[in-house]
Amino acid sequence: MKNSRPQAANYFPRDRAWHPQAYAPGYKSSVLRAPQRPLIAFANTLSETTGPAFGHDLIGPLDNDLTLNFAQPGMSAIGERVVVQGRVMDERGQPVPNVLLEFWQANAGGRYRHKKDNYLAPLDPNFGGCGRTVTGDDGTYAFRTVRPGPYPWPNGPNDWRPAHIHISVFGHAFAQRLITQMYFEGDPLIPRCPIVRTINDPAAIDMLVARLDMDASAPMDSLTYRFDIILRGSRSTLFENRLEGN
Repeated sequence: MKNSRPQAANYFPRDRAWHPQAYAPGYKSSVLRAPQRPLIAFANTLSETTGPAFGHDLIGPLDNDLTLNFAQPGMSAIGERVVVQGRVMDERGQPVPNVLLEFWQANAGGRYRHKKDNYLAPLDPNFGGCGRTVTGDDGTYAFRTVRPGPYPWPNGPNDWRPAHIHISVFGHAFAQRLITQMYFEGDPLIPRCPIVRTINDPAAIDMLVARLDMDASAPMDSLTYRFDIILRGSRSTLFENRLEGN
């Protein structure tokens, strides 16, 4: 059987002119965790490029429907119903199949289901805030959810995070996990967010914004947003955990 796993030669180094700097004083928590010395790139080891991947065969029937996967029978999550769909592609625009995507988010009021989230917005008893799916042969994916609400965070006197969804992309080896954030078209909080403002290139920010797709929206049901993910290359999607050398 032909080995379809990516080889080490296919890994592209991080383009630091495209990605934000690790040290960003406006994003306060980056100050202490930013590297204090020049970075060193290490070659990928054999175990990193050929190791096991987890979760691809454990997808449940409601894993990609956050409106129902935590809800009681006959109930549904509260909020503006949306579908997020798109394609996972490589730097040549070719589809990447069988990629595990995980996503997590705040509820419609802007609160996460986490014991350390003490924002005053109420929890939705029918919304867990996480799900997953696997890309098809053509690289496409889709999941249903509710649009998350913005929320304040203790960075500045009155800083708020825009509505966003965290997306984790698992590849076909142990080290192939990338994490990004997706924003919604037209949100006025996007240019005001200190995290977003660590990105210097407006074109890079634009690639993190999902576009409203009325043609794909379901009448009387839900709006659809399109968000494509490019894994590598000079115009790759910004990933907050991509390491030097990967």
